[in-house]
Amino acid sequence: MGVTCVCQVPILEGKSVQQTVDMLHKKLEQLGAVKQGSFFVDCETYHATSNASGKKRQPSKLLYVMHNSETPLSCLALFEGGPYLTADVNFDVLMVKLKSHFQNAKGHKVESRGTRYRYCDFLVKVGTVTMSSSARGISVEVEYCACVVPGDCWNLMKEFMQSFLGSNVPELPSVFAAKPEGLYAPVDCMDTMVQYLELFSKVRKQQVIPGASVR
Repeated sequence: MGVTCVCQVPILEGKSVQQTVDMLHKKLEQLGAVKQGSFFVDCETYHATSNASGKKRQPSKLLYVMHNSETPLSCLALFEGGPYLTADVNFDVLMVKLKSHFQNAKGHKVESRGTRYRYCDFLVKVGTVTMSSSARGISVEVEYCACVVPGDCWNLMKEFMQSFLGSNVPELPSVFAAKPEGLYAPVDCMDTMVQYLELFSKVRKQQVIPGASVR
């Protein structure tokens, strides 16, 4: 896994979510990017049901359980504000058995599904973000596979993203800005999922797009 940036792309004025996605596909294909199948990332939210009896009640953290088609045998669990852990796919079964401690927040599942492109050393994934069967936005994931140190390749990634995102190129993701400067701090899949979690959290707070629905 290389350095990955995940960002939300605004819907073009006067266009629908699907029309904006189609335009991004067209720009990538004009650059010479080639389709390489599809992808998905999803996120379920869990609430802690209660604290142990006899203890002073503390505000409970939310638990997010996420999946990524790039790592089909893994499941990632992220507590709000940390810690984070990577488990095997059977973690979902464990969550069912822990229902007396963690309750699934129905209607809060968010996912991004779309097309995967390859362009030289870059992987690009353009996805439609949905919640409760309604399209809520567009995600773009860009991975530079030839490097694992963000500081060594961010300018190159930014230049590449400008070629099809224009002025919507994001700043260096905060998950990378927090890494020790000057030290070899390679990225991992958790860095990508933290970015998706931040994006999904923003999407949950957005208003539903009028007339938007999943095809």
